[in-house]
Amino acid sequence: MKKIILIIGMLFMSLSQAQEMKPIPQISVSGEGKIKVIPDEALISATVETKGTNAKDVKKQNDIQVEAVLKLIKKMNLNPADYKTQRVALNPQYDYEKKKHNYNATQTIEILLKDLSKYDELMEGLVDNGINRIDNVVFQSSKMDQYQSDARKLAMKNAKLKAEDYLSGMGQKIGKALSITDNSQNYHPQPVYARMKTMAMSDESAPRETLAAGEIDIVANVSVSFILE
Repeated sequence: MKKIILIIGMLFMSLSQAQEMKPIPQISVSGEGKIKVIPDEALISATVETKGTNAKDVKKQNDIQVEAVLKLIKKMNLNPADYKTQRVALNPQYDYEKKKHNYNATQTIEILLKDLSKYDELMEGLVDNGINRIDNVVFQSSKMDQYQSDARKLAMKNAKLKAEDYLSGMGQKIGKALSITDNSQNYHPQPVYARMKTMAMSDESAPRETLAAGEIDIVANVSVSFILE
């Protein structure tokens, strides 16, 4: 008998709780924040590539050119922490017509240039001292964390304005945020290749336009659910 009474009591409690658990009136919106930033750094990926029929000679020639490149970088007083060897390879390539092996040696150096006023000098020096392949140049900002935070704040303001716009004229107001989801994708700067003048210049002393860094977009996206009041 006691068990029956206990079960009936639990059923009444469950029904009472179910009645009290009414859905919370809310509105869900998305928001976007975008900041345009002028980059102040360049991440340069440059490669020395040498070819030949003798693996040892090919590797030796590659090392000589790389050494010259590193001397140039040191001469420009770049911080040792801002450049590194990214990739080294020596690959045989079989020539089926001549039935012999050729060899291709590559060394890629990654350079973080924090002073864009040195860009032209560095790029010209790299080519003059043995770099024969500029893989890409990525322009970025040294204050990325700060700008990403600013973009998130703008995204939240945008979401709130959207919610208020939807509710205008309905006699309701938005309350506290019930849930916030960050939909932002990790920022990956896109390669931007230097713009080089290809036409011959009549005045060799005239400055060359070799850099077009432009602007980069830092974007944040959020989904927010607000309680309705």
